[in-house]
Amino acid sequence: MTAETTTAPRASRDLLAYLPGIALLIVVGLLGKYAQIWVNDAVKAHHWRFPDIEYVLWAIVFGLIIANTVGVPRIFRPGIGTYEFWLKVGIVALGSRFVLGDVAKLGGTSFVLILIDMTVAGAIILTVARLLGLSGKLGSLLAVGTSICGVSAIVAARGAIRARNAEVSYAIAAILTLGAVALFTLPAIGHGIGLTDHEFGLWSGLAVDNTAETTATGYAYSDAAGKLAVLVKSTRNALIGFVVLGFALFWAARGEADALAPGLRAKAAFVWEKFPKFVLGFLAVSAIATAHWLDKSQLTNLGNVSRWAFLLTFAGVGLNTDFRELGRAGWRPLLVAVVGLVVVAAVSLGLVLFTSRVLHWGVVD
Repeated sequence: MTAETTTAPRASRDLLAYLPGIALLIVVGLLGKYAQIWVNDAVKAHHWRFPDIEYVLWAIVFGLIIANTVGVPRIFRPGIGTYEFWLKVGIVALGSRFVLGDVAKLGGTSFVLILIDMTVAGAIILTVARLLGLSGKLGSLLAVGTSICGVSAIVAARGAIRARNAEVSYAIAAILTLGAVALFTLPAIGHGIGLTDHEFGLWSGLAVDNTAETTATGYAYSDAAGKLAVLVKSTRNALIGFVVLGFALFWAARGEADALAPGLRAKAAFVWEKFPKFVLGFLAVSAIATAHWLDKSQLTNLGNVSRWAFLLTFAGVGLNTDFRELGRAGWRPLLVAVVGLVVVAAVSLGLVLFTSRVLHWGVVD
């Protein structure tokens, strides 16, 4: 039997392994979408007073219920693990809804806010981690995950600073847990203090750690807020390589990480390796849409692709969130993450209100 004849069946088996989980993502996502419709129809028919809960939250709630009660059987895990892939597809397709000038304008605004927010939050998280007796590398992972990009940043920093598996697991569990908390608390706070869609989109893009939770939090508020949250988070994601490089150089200087090759070219290659490539896809699609190379029907199709991809993403967020990980993570990393969430949320909210209502920066219609 030749290599070609054995490779095809194996590839087919690998593909089939994803189908049950992807089917579950579709079912949970559609349950969330129709739950919003059914509840809103019932509210109107009976004249109840009940908030319009976006399908985002319904999909995540159904996923959370499944994950934290009956659990997710092993046969579904490969497929539901693809939710991060669908997230990237959704973000790239979402580029069709942005004019490149708006991306540059809001990207510049969010870049300034990110630098301020990241500096304040990172310094406080590292200080609290040290006071609570956490290892320096665990504190670094929590600072990277909270100030930049959640799990992706933690994974990117792991190899660069030679962190232990246990430290990585603690950091990821704490970040994911706090992401779930932010998903349900930030929209309520935003409505309570009367944030506009623009303000909330900017805030959630700055304050929520993981890209999936950021996207879900924004869309839980409104479609416009979700669109802005993705753009701001994409700007934030673009800094991953630079931040990880900084931590790598720090730990390498202390002899606790692999030394990086000298020279600007080597450091540029390191940044490129860590850079999230889907951000470039988002910008490319935005540039194509800006140049009017897509007709109305094509733009509509890309918009539908984005919405369906996000639907699978939101279902996956719930199905992949296991609150039992809290107990395994221990209280100290979680406390540092809580401090990080509160600090980032408070600082970024202050920055958003100041720039929006005082300076009137970065308003995108």
